[in-house]
Amino acid sequence: MPATTPDVRVRRVYDPPSPDDGIRVLVDRLWPRGLAKADARIDEWPKELTPSTELRRWFHGPDGAYEEFRRRYQAELAAPAAATALDRLRTLAAHHTLTLLTATKDPATSHTTVLREELTGARG
Repeated sequence: MPATTPDVRVRRVYDPPSPDDGIRVLVDRLWPRGLAKADARIDEWPKELTPSTELRRWFHGPDGAYEEFRRRYQAELAAPAAATALDRLRTLAAHHTLTLLTATKDPATSHTTVLREELTGARG
C-alpha cells in the first residue's frame, strides 16, 4: 500500500479557525500583532522551527533573496533542536491534518513553504 502524503496546510493566523484545520501550529517566532491568544486557537508553537532573528532580518533587508533564504533556513532546520521539533510535527502529520499558521502577508514566499515541503517531502 503506497504511503499517503501528509495533509499539511498553510494559512494566515488572522484567518478565522476552520473545523478542518486539524492541529493548528504557529510557526512564527513572534506572537502576531493584535491577535488574542484565545481567538487564535493555537495547539503548538514550536519556536525552534522558526527562522532565527538574524535570518529573518537579513531576508527582509535590502540583500534578502528568497532562494538564499530558503537555503539558509533549511540549514537552520538541520540543527538538533529544530530537527527534533520537525520530527515531532512529522509524527503528528502522519496521523492528523496540520495547519501551519503565520502572520506573513505572502506565505508562498516565506518560511512556511519550506517548512511544509520538509513535512510532506514535496519540493516546490
